[in-house]
Amino acid sequence: MVDKNIYIVQGEICTVVGAIKRNSRWNTHTPLDEEQDPLLNSFSHLKEILNNMKELSDVEPNIFLRPFLEVVRSEDTTGPITGMALTSVNKFLSYGLIDANHEAAAEAIENMADAVTHARFVGTDPASDEVVLMKILQVLRTLLLTPVGAHLTNESVCEIMQSCFRICFEMRLSELLRKSAEHTLVDMVQLLFSRLPQFKEEAKSFVGANMKKLKMRAGGMSESSKWKKQKRSPHPPRHMVRSASGGLEQAPTTTLSNNNLSGGVPFIEQDSLSVSDSVASSMSIPTDSGLDTCSKATSREDLTDLDQSSSAATTPSTEPGHLYTQSECRQVEHAQSASVESIPEVLEDGESVTEHSDSSSLHDMDYVNPRGVRFTPQQTQRDGAALIPYSLPCLRELFRFLISLTNPHDRHNTDAMMHMGLQLLTVALEAAHIAPYQSLLGLVKDELCRHLFQLLSVDRMNLYAASIRACFLLFESMRGHLKFQLEMYLKKLMDIITSENMKMPYEMKEMALEALVQLSRIPSFVTELYINHDCDFYCSNLFEDLTKLLSKNAFPVSGQLYTTHLLSLEALLTVIDSTEAHCQAKVLNSTTQQDHSAEMVLAEGECSTNDRTDTTTGTPIALIHLVYFLENCIFILAEKKEPKKPHRFSSCLPDSQELLDIRNKKKLLNSGTEQFNQKPKKGIQFLQEKGLLSSPMDNNEVAQWLRENPRLDKKQIGEFISDRKYMELLDSFVNTFTFRGLRIDEALRLYLEAFRLPGEAPVIHRLLETFTDTWHKVNGSPFMTNDAGFALAYAVIMLNTDQHNNNVRKQNIPMTIEQFKKNLKGVNGNTDFDQDMLEDIYNAIKNEEIVMPDEQSGLVKENYVWNVLLHRGATSEGVFLHVPAGSYDHDLFTMTWGPTIAALSYVFDKSLDDTIIQKAIAGFRKCAMISAHYGFSDVFDNLIISLCKFTTLSSESVENLPTVFGSNGKAQIAAKTMFHLAHRHGDILREGWKNIMDSMLQLFRAELLPKAMVEVEDFVEPNGTISLQREETPSNRGESAVLSFVNWLTLSGAEQSGQRGPSTENQEAKQAAMLCIKQCDPEKLITESKFLQLESLQELMKALISVTPDEETYDEEDAAFCLEMLLRIVMENRDRVSCVWQTVRDHLCHLCVQATESCFLVERAVVGLIRLAIRLLRREDISSQVLLSLRLLLMMKPHVLARVSREVAYGLHELLKTNAANIHCTDDWFTLFALIECIGAGIKPPASFKVTSTTPDIDTGAQSDSELSFHHLSEVSLDRGYTSDSEVYTEHGKSRMPRSVTDVDVTSSGWLVVGKDDLDISKVAASGSKTLLNPLVNQYSLSLGQDMGFHDTKSLIKCVESLSFIVRDAAHVTPENFELCVKAIRVFVEASLNGGYRTYEKKKNHKYDSQKSRVRRKPRDKEGASRRAKASSQRPSRSHSDDEEDEGVPASYHTVSLQVSQDLLDLMHTLHTRASSIYSSWAEEQRRLEPVGKKIEADSQTLWTSCWCPLLQGIAWLCCDARRLVRMQALTYLQRALLVHDLQTLDAVEWESCFNKVLFPLLTKLLDNISPADVCGMEETRMRACTLLSKVFLQHLSPLLSLSTFAALWLTILDFMDKYMHAGSSDLNLPQHHLGTHRLLPA
Repeated sequence: MVDKNIYIVQGEICTVVGAIKRNSRWNTHTPLDEEQDPLLNSFSHLKEILNNMKELSDVEPNIFLRPFLEVVRSEDTTGPITGMALTSVNKFLSYGLIDANHEAAAEAIENMADAVTHARFVGTDPASDEVVLMKILQVLRTLLLTPVGAHLTNESVCEIMQSCFRICFEMRLSELLRKSAEHTLVDMVQLLFSRLPQFKEEAKSFVGANMKKLKMRAGGMSESSKWKKQKRSPHPPRHMVRSASGGLEQAPTTTLSNNNLSGGVPFIEQDSLSVSDSVASSMSIPTDSGLDTCSKATSREDLTDLDQSSSAATTPSTEPGHLYTQSECRQVEHAQSASVESIPEVLEDGESVTEHSDSSSLHDMDYVNPRGVRFTPQQTQRDGAALIPYSLPCLRELFRFLISLTNPHDRHNTDAMMHMGLQLLTVALEAAHIAPYQSLLGLVKDELCRHLFQLLSVDRMNLYAASIRACFLLFESMRGHLKFQLEMYLKKLMDIITSENMKMPYEMKEMALEALVQLSRIPSFVTELYINHDCDFYCSNLFEDLTKLLSKNAFPVSGQLYTTHLLSLEALLTVIDSTEAHCQAKVLNSTTQQDHSAEMVLAEGECSTNDRTDTTTGTPIALIHLVYFLENCIFILAEKKEPKKPHRFSSCLPDSQELLDIRNKKKLLNSGTEQFNQKPKKGIQFLQEKGLLSSPMDNNEVAQWLRENPRLDKKQIGEFISDRKYMELLDSFVNTFTFRGLRIDEALRLYLEAFRLPGEAPVIHRLLETFTDTWHKVNGSPFMTNDAGFALAYAVIMLNTDQHNNNVRKQNIPMTIEQFKKNLKGVNGNTDFDQDMLEDIYNAIKNEEIVMPDEQSGLVKENYVWNVLLHRGATSEGVFLHVPAGSYDHDLFTMTWGPTIAALSYVFDKSLDDTIIQKAIAGFRKCAMISAHYGFSDVFDNLIISLCKFTTLSSESVENLPTVFGSNGKAQIAAKTMFHLAHRHGDILREGWKNIMDSMLQLFRAELLPKAMVEVEDFVEPNGTISLQREETPSNRGESAVLSFVNWLTLSGAEQSGQRGPSTENQEAKQAAMLCIKQCDPEKLITESKFLQLESLQELMKALISVTPDEETYDEEDAAFCLEMLLRIVMENRDRVSCVWQTVRDHLCHLCVQATESCFLVERAVVGLIRLAIRLLRREDISSQVLLSLRLLLMMKPHVLARVSREVAYGLHELLKTNAANIHCTDDWFTLFALIECIGAGIKPPASFKVTSTTPDIDTGAQSDSELSFHHLSEVSLDRGYTSDSEVYTEHGKSRMPRSVTDVDVTSSGWLVVGKDDLDISKVAASGSKTLLNPLVNQYSLSLGQDMGFHDTKSLIKCVESLSFIVRDAAHVTPENFELCVKAIRVFVEASLNGGYRTYEKKKNHKYDSQKSRVRRKPRDKEGASRRAKASSQRPSRSHSDDEEDEGVPASYHTVSLQVSQDLLDLMHTLHTRASSIYSSWAEEQRRLEPVGKKIEADSQTLWTSCWCPLLQGIAWLCCDARRLVRMQALTYLQRALLVHDLQTLDAVEWESCFNKVLFPLLTKLLDNISPADVCGMEETRMRACTLLSKVFLQHLSPLLSLSTFAALWLTILDFMDKYMHAGSSDLNLPQHHLGTHRLLPA
């Protein structure tokens, strides 16, 4: 079966032959004519060959291509015929008919490239001719992009590119054709540079030899070129024509000369052409210095290859019939031609054919392009001619040519050509990683960078934009080799941004800012900028300067936000974005490390890197360092040398401190440089003082500094080193140069560019003499004498002046070479210098001036500056350090946070666009996250303060706040952000707490806080909570009628309408405000305060305390709100409350102790203190301090404490119920019982608790709890009885209080003198102190002698409940509180006597005034006077009297008080009966534990003194109650107690004490008219008392008889009997009394 491909070729033969025959030139159809015509004859031969074949692969490609190529080459064919032949060739290529693996494929491809690039045809009309040119482009594109294109040689590729450029730049062709050529070039360049990784770098000498034959000339590209018809014979088969060594003239090499500062080379040189009438214009470009740009001192390449698949490849598929072209069109602006000339009839080749390369390196590796097409380079050799596939040389030549197109100083380069060159360079940089190839890198460092920077100054936007794009690609991948070029580029961009030139388009500034944004988004770019430039002694502070510039540019002068302002902000935020991503990554990494092994961490890190879709998630830092390590390893393996580090660093990753030291040193160096530039000696002295230069001066050190510091004034250097005082310094300076191997003019050029040569002849003589001596010495004394070298050097300077000084040139004709040689005749020790050397020197100076620093301007100076830049880049100074991303984020953020937050605040404030506002908020959040990560409290405070300002909470009046805040979306966003940041990063908040608390206070005033935050615990309220805010209630009856009428009269119409109620808009705004605050969750600040660091917590508490208003702006509710927040925070932090307790205690002391009148704030402070005690008593480390702090209540002024007694009573009851088991210390119990007695019974606090300081301003709480001076109970002698009730309490630090008014009768009737019945009672009362001296007077009383104040009945009842709770639970009665408990019961017995009615009379004067319950002074604004201060909004204050009635005693009162007395009786009886067993158990337990403390005895004497006696006195005191039921019940309890079995163990002394302390005072009191209304009841009471006395006396008569005082006792009893017989008015009672007397008579 015949191969289908044969039919395809045969079909194309028929098509082309048919077209040829139809042409008028071939109108004869005889076979003879066909044989004679070479074109038709070759097709006939091909037909015969194909007819005998079954497989096309059996036919050599050259054979079936040759006839078609001959048609293409023939200049006798017309355009349509040539077009058909080209179509056929394109089809063969597209269908894959040429087997790339065929041994003759390379030769066939070479022939095809030669034929198509030299196609000739007879022109018809311009349109038809352009169709042919279009087909030529199509064939060339297909040829290069198909797999067989890999066989093309370097020369062929250059020819192909040359042909495309010629069409592209010929302005007389149609725009469509030129654009087609442009797109073709784009595809070709992309393919060629995408293959770059497959090519090897060759030795420089080898490359130089090959490059001579590879010149891409610019002929035919100028509009001035002529198109002429040219006769040309058909091109014979390539392998039969000529050998590899052609006779064409070779172009001079363009390789850069090493160490040859005088050698300038042109980019493109004009070749002599083999065709005489072909006039090809060339593009001559100004010469540049031939610096060795391929320096060995290059730093590590950036190994991050561009992803080849990212740029669309244009290599077609191998499937026949399909040619895939680039799918995406590049939108590029094109310069429009001014005129289009007519197309000539014949298009001729404007260039001669270049020669083949004799030798090139072979590349055996296959290359697979991004489309999957495999290229297999092969070498084909026929008849001694080697066809070597193209490689790096043609790419370098193409790259060089593209760079030459971008030179703005070349007059031949039109805008269109420069734009085309930039476009193709961009493609090349996108497609390939050029840095590893030194031959390409040299071009990048020098010409490319220079041309791109020059294009930044042009005013054509398309060129400007394209050059910025190319610059980005350069610095993205090759900044490691372009340190100083990068510095220059950024400076140019900054100059453009800050330019005040009105002619500069706004778009240029915008694009420059976009370029900065794009650069700063490159990972590590900003960090590397900082470490390589800001931390380099002699580079600009690029990062710092950029930050300042962007910050300044973010603030609009006019107030209007433009794109440039937002771009500046975006550039600033790129640093923040990357830093935040790294911080997030570190946090994530540290978390995963805790949970997983190191291998798992690495795996997750790679996963997170691959999955990252935005900047909010970063690469784990461990992975970053791993990548950095691997890059270093790869680089070392590739370069086979150590990665270099700058000399100023100790390692490749210096720490922050080292960088800080370098930056400080840099500041000093800059200051020293400035001073040197003014006065050299002063600058040197300054640096010596700062320790940067040795003192005394080290010449070598100073010389090195002069050489390496580029900022020094060259003129000042020249004057300084030429000073006679520093002759040795001049020697050291000259020795810093490397003159070995340099010709004297080259060395002199190097020398004179380092300083400005002074004008005085002696100075010049000295400088040149030192130079020539050194040069002569290091180069082996090439001249006869040193003087000869000196003369030659002087002659070189004169020649330089002669050739290039304008003033000299005006007066004289420049010196010729002959004159120069003549002047130096016989100077070399009476002999001549080498004439060739002189000629070289002359040409070098003539072609390139020795530039004196600070002397030239314009292009000459520009060249000089650029040469200096290249010099610096070639030294160790040009080493660029690559660092992992995120290495120095701490340092960068320290420098940027201020400007960034300021810019964010401004943009947030001014912008109305939601997108921009959200971007600003995102910036705020990221800054907060970074500051939290690094612990920058000042940054976070600044951020919070800024956000607080934007919430408008502090700036608006309270009345308007809900409406304004609710309708301001920006303020709500700021509030949400502020609270969110405080919740998340509160740990590092310090000063900012004050602003947050101020905002909270405003929300409280405006009633926008959630209900839970304004409702607080309360002991008295039935529901357990109380609101801190007044609730709206109807107006009080007294003032509403008058005040409301007055208000109505004084209000204006508008205000009246406002009083009717808020509008719908205002209500909606308030609802929105409340919803926003609810979302802010302010309560979380309190509940999560337990997670704050201690320092932050302390600052928060200080803020709350400081918000408490002072006297001038006093607002009670505000203070109460802050206090409640403070208390809640303390309770949340109970685990570490000891750290903050003193602060809280001092604050509470200030509020409670210093209060002069009772108010709501004092009430909340008191309740808060007790709430704290209840919560904190379970904590052993703080419980004692908390209980000591309760003494603050005892230090309060009595009338203030009385007003809050009910709260204290209820609070203490709660405290004892929950924490009684946690109280172990006697002092603590003493505090509690003292409080209970004060608030329940109304006794005055112990004197030791009174505040002695009269200064009202006691900010720290007067004194600490531990400083309170009082006598502890432990100091009281416990082995004494209550021999004097007053003595016991005197020993507690109390003075004897005057008795209350109701006790006068007790005093007057308590002093009994036997036998003196007619004693004047009034006299006794008047002379009470004298009667004490009488031994017969009864000195004991049932009363404790306490000064009973006024008390609240509910408080008393609650305190009795508390006592009952303690007494009835045996576990709560301890040795530490027993006696205190007994005493407290007696106090309440005394307070409840007669139902407590005696204290009720004056309570009316102490009602809680509801109008003064909350105090306000000086409202904050004029509307504030009415802010919730109306009578209708006042909180109804709770009264602390027993009832709201003003007159009489309520019916229920006696019932309540009766129950209290009965409870007290029951408590005393309980204690009395349990006392013996309790004390026995304590004594037994003590013996078992053997404690160190006070010994507990359970004997009768101890029990009597501590327990039985005081309890019996208490019961006896209730026997004197005015209420009959209480008296009778008390007498029953007393009788039961005295006759109890335990008391029988008492001896005679104790029983005598019982008579003196219990029975006699009782009988004395009963003689009074206690209950006038109940005469019968009193008689019965007295009778029962006498009976009890008799029983006790008779029962214990035997032991009593042994007492020496028995007689006195007996007489006292008889006296009482007598009194009682005469006390009653009824005769019925007399016999009973006499009977009692007779019974008591001794036997």
